[in-house]
Amino acid sequence: MNAPGALVGLVAASGLLLILLACTPSAAPHRVRPSGSGPTARQVAGSLLASLVAFTIALAVTALLVVAVVAGVAAGAAPFFLRRRRATAAETAVREAWPDVIDDLLSSVRAGLSLPEAVAALGVSGPVPLRPSFSRFADQHRASAAFDDALDALQADLADPVADRVCAALRLAREVGGTDLGAVLAALSSVLREDGRIRREVAARQSWTVTAARLAVAAPWITLALLCSRPEAVRAYSTTAGTAVLALAALLSVAAYAAMRRIGRLPADVRVAA
Repeated sequence: MNAPGALVGLVAASGLLLILLACTPSAAPHRVRPSGSGPTARQVAGSLLASLVAFTIALAVTALLVVAVVAGVAAGAAPFFLRRRRATAAETAVREAWPDVIDDLLSSVRAGLSLPEAVAALGVSGPVPLRPSFSRFADQHRASAAFDDALDALQADLADPVADRVCAALRLAREVGGTDLGAVLAALSSVLREDGRIRREVAARQSWTVTAARLAVAAPWITLALLCSRPEAVRAYSTTAGTAVLALAALLSVAAYAAMRRIGRLPADVRVAA
């Protein structure tokens, strides 16, 4: 086995191992957090190693520096895309859990529990992604017996536009009480379910366009990788003109993908209260 081949194999094996470690979620208990939290040191290290591995392999296979740089940048961004996808999936799960939260509240109130008791019970019987936040609400309410203060802490803990609407509805339900409480909760559950249905429908239709755009960006580079198996193609792209063409193509690919992401982005809910 020659030295360059051994080096490429060693770098590839080490990098793939660290990529897997970086992309594997930790075993820490789930807690609802805003999606803007920064990456961890392990994820940054995994991204750097992924970039190094892809750069090394692409350079060894194609002997084209521009192609190696593009491969390194794409591989380095992959862990962050995976992290963003997991965060989006977690946010979707939380959003879809809110109608069940309202239904549980409605059932508890109809069973004779007070509104603070019904909210606290969600820490045990509510949807799994939201249980820790409601457990902390229960602890604070038991300690202070102040429903509004505990609800403020819950709202800050969840830091979510839907949570703002739910907490506002709970305050309203607390104030009106009586027979109007069930009507307020039932109306809120209906609104949240309809909103979730519309978002799922729009996302399903959008996914076809997004997938097609990704394929359109990736296809020329896959074709280039296949062409690089022929020595004459490598010699052509090794010239100054060939390098300039590849660099321009890389810039256009990044710009087109960024534009596609911006145009196809669903509007995010804005928090109406803090």
